[in-house]
Amino acid sequence: MALLRRRRAIHGWLLLTPALVMLTTFAFYPSVATIWTSLWSRGTRRNPSEFVGTGNYQRIFDDPTFWTVAWNNILYAAVTIPVSIGLALVMALWANARIPARSFVRTAYFTPTMLPMIAAANLWLFFFTPGFGVLDQIGALFGAPSVNWLGQPETALWAVCIVTIWKEAGFFMIFYLAALQTIPPDLEEAADIEGASRWTYTRRVVLPLLMPTTLFILVNAMINSVKLIDHLFILTKGGPNDASKLMLYYIWENAFAFFDAPAAAAMTVLVLAVLGALAAFQFFVIDRRTHYR
Repeated sequence: MALLRRRRAIHGWLLLTPALVMLTTFAFYPSVATIWTSLWSRGTRRNPSEFVGTGNYQRIFDDPTFWTVAWNNILYAAVTIPVSIGLALVMALWANARIPARSFVRTAYFTPTMLPMIAAANLWLFFFTPGFGVLDQIGALFGAPSVNWLGQPETALWAVCIVTIWKEAGFFMIFYLAALQTIPPDLEEAADIEGASRWTYTRRVVLPLLMPTTLFILVNAMINSVKLIDHLFILTKGGPNDASKLMLYYIWENAFAFFDAPAAAAMTVLVLAVLGALAAFQFFVIDRRTHYR
């Protein structure tokens, strides 16, 4: 009996070893190394690094640019997350309905997802370019003046939000569409027999059953709201005057443009802490209300 237990334990650890190696190499070790780097000062050949504790964090909190970028990211997340999720739900409900050319509709919705973010950003440059962009050409038909969508602080961040929503809504739609196809058709038939309207069936049956999928999409959307950086290089590079600069771009800028790795590491730790706290709140608090009873 003891030999059988030992064999099962060895077999279990052998199965876990590849995942543990991958997680340690690409998740655990980089996280620990980032935390450790954030506790040291920026070193040069003449002035080696010194242990400063929370000094880098204090320096970040005293930096007005950090708070500007943090507010930009909060606004960016507050706009892109609910709009992209709501749009994805509407698209999934329509693509799941009995409509003509349903396969074409699904493909059309999912097509932006297949494009790399760099390609999508270059595509939207054709829309936003002042003077001869598509938006300005349409506005000129109604006598509207030319607008530099990416070159003025009032519109730059909103333009970036539009690109993100366009890119992510189709991706989230796939999850909703898969979840909709798992709902038993008996529920819809029972609702029809009871005389429930389409809106009542959607609100009382479909939406509650989709709540676990919504939670999963919400977590992914929150992660995406702080990890998207590709389109900023093409569209605005964080400008003008930091109006569209997001947190990951600012981290990259500190690490590879200003060569301030400790400050970048400190900001990374803060982002991971905020995301971890939000994810824990979602799974341990909101998750209890997501299952249909």
